[in-house]
Amino acid sequence: MSTQTPADPSPQPRDLTPDDPGRPAGPGPAGQGPAGLPVADAAYWEAAAETFDDEPDHGLRDPAVRAAWAARLRTWLPAGPAEVLDLGCGTGSLALLAAEQGHRVLGVDRSPRMIERARAKLAGRDAAFLVGDAAEPPVGERRFDVVLVRHLLWALPDPAAALRRWAGLLVPGGRLVLVEGRWGEADPIGIPADELTRLVGPLAERTAVQDLTREAVLWGKEVRDERYVLLADLPRRHTEVVDVHLVVRRGAEVLLARRAGTGYADGLLNCPSGHAEDGEDVREAVVREAAEELGLRLAPEDVRAALVMQHRAPPPARPRIGWFFEVAYGTGGEPWNREPDKCAGLAWHRLDALPDDMVAYCRAGLEGLRAGHRFLLHWHRPGDPIAYDPASPGRAVPLDASP
Repeated sequence: MSTQTPADPSPQPRDLTPDDPGRPAGPGPAGQGPAGLPVADAAYWEAAAETFDDEPDHGLRDPAVRAAWAARLRTWLPAGPAEVLDLGCGTGSLALLAAEQGHRVLGVDRSPRMIERARAKLAGRDAAFLVGDAAEPPVGERRFDVVLVRHLLWALPDPAAALRRWAGLLVPGGRLVLVEGRWGEADPIGIPADELTRLVGPLAERTAVQDLTREAVLWGKEVRDERYVLLADLPRRHTEVVDVHLVVRRGAEVLLARRAGTGYADGLLNCPSGHAEDGEDVREAVVREAAEELGLRLAPEDVRAALVMQHRAPPPARPRIGWFFEVAYGTGGEPWNREPDKCAGLAWHRLDALPDDMVAYCRAGLEGLRAGHRFLLHWHRPGDPIAYDPASPGRAVPLDASP
């Protein structure tokens, strides 16, 4: 990102700054970043792809700039081959450096033209690219050793939520590499290092900030504003994501949602579900998910814990703990699809005649619930399908006796 001064017009969006350096900072309309910047405008990002690499720290065309970023990246990433998720990857310049250092890279950017250029730049490398929202990367159950983000977090509507999501995509002991700053002198915008350290603190075992302001070679010029990288290492102890699943009961029927645009099990049916956020208990989580996905206004006492399942999708996915909660139809209002970008539709199905095109562990949970079980294991083996397959071995193991 370039210095925000009248003599230095802004670069284009992966390192997003306002076109007008005098524009005041502050929150913009819903879905936009500070000062109403067009971070939600796909056309803005598409137009930026043509000249994006013209900035020295974007295209890394100058050998000295490129070598400086490569040297820095070598100290930020693991010594051995690692799984790296590059969010807001732009045209793939940092992804290329990581791939050249032996890492396997997955890049995500909202602009198809950016992704097209990244794919061309890394053709033949151990790298893949997806069009998607960096705040909610469409990576399914995949987990990474490093999440790399440069000059993006400050422009998101909810940086704290994005950080929690990104931390959840890391293996135990994984690392967040966050290149950020606070740009401009009259009306600076961005995230100061102390503020980002505070946001990351609850997620990390240790953090370290490296000042990059005086590293002129990184930017292709002298800069005077705040630029830094924050390295956050997550705890190495075993951790598991906690899922919550809402079983809406209408007599003999349950409500199922068809997944879409999530990067995991898209096209399959499952219960409306999500995961508990940091500091949230499981009842609070399922109440929140019910509001976000179905528009239901539930109180914690409206839901009843029906079944707990430890489950693992096909390797290399990591284990999760799933809590299935029941609620009676009509409680909290009429359910409707509030997230059409993640759900292709809702439908009622008989619990004793569930469809085959379901996520396997969700179907196992509902079948266990119908059989009266309260605790289950569902552990996929290598080669198992994510979808329920009546011809595949059953993986559900009850941990209680049937009533």
